[in-house]
Amino acid sequence: MTKQFHDQKLSDAALAQLFNEARSYNDWLDKDVSDEQLVAIYDLMKMAPTSANMQPARIVWAKSDEAKQKLADCAMDDNKPKIQNAPVVAIIGYDIDFHEELPWLFPHTDAKSWFEGDETGREEGAFRNSALQGAYLMLAARALGLDCGPMSGFDPEAVNEAFFADNTRHRTNFICAIGYGDPASIFGRSPRPDFKKFNRVV
Repeated sequence: MTKQFHDQKLSDAALAQLFNEARSYNDWLDKDVSDEQLVAIYDLMKMAPTSANMQPARIVWAKSDEAKQKLADCAMDDNKPKIQNAPVVAIIGYDIDFHEELPWLFPHTDAKSWFEGDETGREEGAFRNSALQGAYLMLAARALGLDCGPMSGFDPEAVNEAFFADNTRHRTNFICAIGYGDPASIFGRSPRPDFKKFNRVV
């Protein structure tokens, strides 16, 4: 039986860890992130919803100095040290042919047929849902006591060539450094809008 959590608000401490006090870090403490922690991040991330459970994210975890340098070579100058100094950087990509996996990921119906012959639609769906999965990855990492530093500011075609050349149907969405953030690397939090600024209830 599935336990229902809909009436159980998280503690203020948990909300602070996930949202209110969490920050995007620019530099990292000299503290390792284990492969077991990466698996734990993924095992949480994969449980969050994607359209028709398509699970389009394809992630490369750049952990070795060689891999991080190869990734840094694809990034703008300001982002290079953020990548090089991080314990690990997740390259969140997506699979344009995610629909080939739907017979087992979404076995309730013939979902694969919904996407066949529509590569443009598949790429749009894969990009959107992999972006969702990247956000889930960040929340999972924070929930496990880690910090994040999401980034754009790189040449996506260069990253594709460097990390997805073995499967050209995989493309890069964004990257996210993961580790234990150095508090000295962040500045004051930027303003956040109140509800009325960008919302309407209709």
